[in-house]
Amino acid sequence: MMLLPDKEILARLLSHYRAHERAVLAQPHDPALRRRFEDTAYTLCVLMGERTAREAVHAAERYLRRARPAPLAPAAPPPTSG
Repeated sequence: MMLLPDKEILARLLSHYRAHERAVLAQPHDPALRRRFEDTAYTLCVLMGERTAREAVHAAERYLRRARPAPLAPAAPPPTSG
C-alpha cells in the first residue's frame, strides 16, 4: 500500500514545478534556476513514486483530478425492542 500525499501540498508543488519549468525555459543558462527546477522535479518524483519528472507530473495530475472519497456515514443505531 502506498501512502498518498496531501492534495494541497501536491498542488502547490506542481505549481512550483511549472513555474520553475517556465523560468528555466526563459533562462536556460541560469544554474540556480535549473537547480531549483531539478530539486522540485526530484521531490515530485519521490512523492508520486515515479522515476521521471514527466511521469510524476502525469501521476500528480491524475491524482489531483480524482474526487476525494466521501466521508464514511456513521453506523445506524441498532433497533430497539419495545
